[in-house]
Amino acid sequence: MTAQAAHKLSLYEQLCALPEGIRGEIVNGQLYTQPRPTGPHALASSRLGTDIEGPYSRGRGGPGGWWIIDEPEVHFIRDHEVMVPDLAGWREMRMPRLPDGHRFEVVPDWVCEVLSPSTKRTDREEKMPVYASFGVGYAWLVDPKTHTLEAYVSAHGSWLPLGIFRDDELIRVAPFDTIVIHLADLWV
Repeated sequence: MTAQAAHKLSLYEQLCALPEGIRGEIVNGQLYTQPRPTGPHALASSRLGTDIEGPYSRGRGGPGGWWIIDEPEVHFIRDHEVMVPDLAGWREMRMPRLPDGHRFEVVPDWVCEVLSPSTKRTDREEKMPVYASFGVGYAWLVDPKTHTLEAYVSAHGSWLPLGIFRDDELIRVAPFDTIVIHLADLWV
């Protein structure tokens, strides 16, 4: 047996070897894969990110002081607990500079998962508890199919609901409660 044949790829090496167009994450020691997002999923994520990024990342019409990033590779445990939220945010005082590489090793202050039929269970049942256990402060779940945004705040390793918002509501919700988000803009 050759040395190459004897080498079993680690989960992270398997994640890095995924074909183009397939996203991967390592959650609770298991590799999860999914195809690129659908149109409604991508639209909801893009528009929400745009609504938040201007005032919070650039300080245009808001307080600034945040990094808002699409699909960052967050390493809660380097190469072993690796998640890719649809959107994530860090207060600049906690992460003064962006990492030079692709690994984000500072726990986000906020994450947002856009739910799809293929990821809904993993996002809710697997990823949300991990986010809470590592101290993510806020989590949002956006469902383009049901036109809902669920907002949560972390408290002692679990999530407390801040609210469930629907359809065409105009909302202000932590940690981005200085701006109004028009939910109707997120849906097709």
